Amino acid sequence: MPAATVKKIDPKGLNLKNEQVVSINRVTKVVKGGKNLSFSALVVVGDPEQKVVGYGTGKAKEVPSAIKKAIESAKKNLRQVHTLGATIPHQVTGRFGAGLVLLKPAPEGTGVIAGGPVRAVIEAVGIPNVLTKSLGTHNPHNVVKATITALGMLRDKAEVADLRGLNAENL
Repeated sequence: MPAATVKKIDPKGLNLKNEQVVSINRVTKVVKGGKNLSFSALVVVGDPEQKVVGYGTGKAKEVPSAIKKAIESAKKNLRQVHTLGATIPHQVTGRFGAGLVLLKPAPEGTGVIAGGPVRAVIEAVGIPNVLTKSLGTHNPHNVVKATITALGMLRDKAEVADLRGLNAENL
């Protein structure tokens, strides 16, 4: 099932203080005069109160400016996530490239059971209880994109009822 079209979210009204650097990569370009060194950064930003998350990449000669560029890119790529109380409404699998991420609802008190890039995205959204499993590749770029794809597939009860042409009480 493909993810629905994403509405553009304005970052001005949000409290996007939850910025997490997922990976920093040293990149070299071989040119005639030698090697040009630069840094690539992958950053996840989110607002846990509004359940909004976004990711971005940036590249620059120094690490801090690469991170700053990645944060600006992430603020242009925000998505709303549907949650059910302190967890997600249903199990969902997200895929991007060879990255495959499984997200499962968890009871209260479980916490975030996730590793590396998946944990960064889940904590940026502000979901306190969820079980995750990262399958396939462990490339942070693909895992972050697969996690955000999975979160985009989450549907709330009213949306499912509307798709089926029923009342929310009849589900």
